[in-house]
Formats: sequence, structure tokens, C-alpha cells
Amino acid sequence: MGEKTERLLSILKLQPVVPVLIVEDAKSAVLLARALVAGGLRAIEITMRTPAALDAVRAVAAEVEGAEVGAGTILNAAHWEAAVQAGSKFIVSPGTTQELLDAAANSPVPLLPGAATASEVMALREEGYQVLKFFPAEQAGGAAYLKALSSPLAGTFFCPTGGISLKNANDYLSLPNVICVGGSWVAPKELVAEGDWAGITKLASEAFALKG
Repeated sequence: MGEKTERLLSILKLQPVVPVLIVEDAKSAVLLARALVAGGLRAIEITMRTPAALDAVRAVAAEVEGAEVGAGTILNAAHWEAAVQAGSKFIVSPGTTQELLDAAANSPVPLLPGAATASEVMALREEGYQVLKFFPAEQAGGAAYLKALSSPLAGTFFCPTGGISLKNANDYLSLPNVICVGGSWVAPKELVAEGDWAGITKLASEAFALKG
């Protein structure tokens, strides 16, 4: 687990914000990813919520220099295998099941597993996980909740996702147990639809600057 944790950390520490993308058109994924990378956001999560998602992962992995593409919304072993075959460098799940833990144990690709309660965090710690996704962040208690976990569950680090924006990102990033946050605001649907890649690069640059 140590080697995979280090690999995951090396990706998540590239930037303060990991873009969480819902890609409707695989053809635009490469241009979108290039715009994000140009703004400093190299680690990119493409969620498996559309029919185009796997093709998008495959295209970004093959064509976007500097990008570290991962697959999100992975719910089972079949999703895992398809995402890894497409070229995902890391896997993200909204929650955790034994099926996912087994898939992760048998794969060299690191998992960022989702947790929303102290009990879920403790269960994942028993499995050897030190880096978790806190989801849905705002709805599950927000930055105040994560701050409360920092002392009793010291040594566990989080990438909170869900309801996070430029306005509240620093509330999370200022916490000692937060490595980065996940957010969709850096790639608004309207800018993607318009092909406003310069606008997305600007948003990515603002997000990258949160690193302080």
C-alpha cells in the first residue's frame, strides 16, 4: 500500500484543485485537458457518468502532454478494469465496497476511496488507506467536519469534493489534513460548449494560485 499511496500523493500534490469533469463529447476532452494543464492543473479526474467518459480518458492519456488523468465515479470491479485499460493513472470512488477494495488490491493503480463519516474513515484506515476522498464535502459537514476529524484521526489526509468552489476552497485547503480539493467550477459547461479554452485556462490559473 505504501508505494501506491506515494504514487497517489505525487499526483494529488501537483496542484491545490483537481478538476472533476463530466465529459459529454470525447473529442473536446483533449482540448479541455490541454486548457487545464496550461493553467497549471495537471491532475484531472474524468467521471464515468457519460458514454463518452472512457474514450475521453483514453484520448487524454494518449494525447495530452503533462496530464495525469484519473477516472472517477468508479462503482465496481468492471468499471475499474475498463478505466485502467483506458489509461487511468488513478481511480476515484464516491464510496467504498469490498468489491472495489479487492479490485484495488489486485491493481498497481492507486485508489482514492470515498468516505463521509468517521466510521468509514476508520474502516479504510484498517485497510491501509491514508488518503481519502471526502464526499459529498459540503453536504456531509464541510470544512468544519474535516477539521474535527484532524486530531482523532491524525495521519489521514483528504481530497474533499462536492459543493466546493473558488469561494470556499481555501476553507478546506487551510486545514492540516487536506491535500487538495476536487471541483467542477474550473470547467463550466457553458465554456466547454463554447470552446472557450482560454477562459478555462484562466479559471485553472486562478485555482492553481490557491496553492498560496
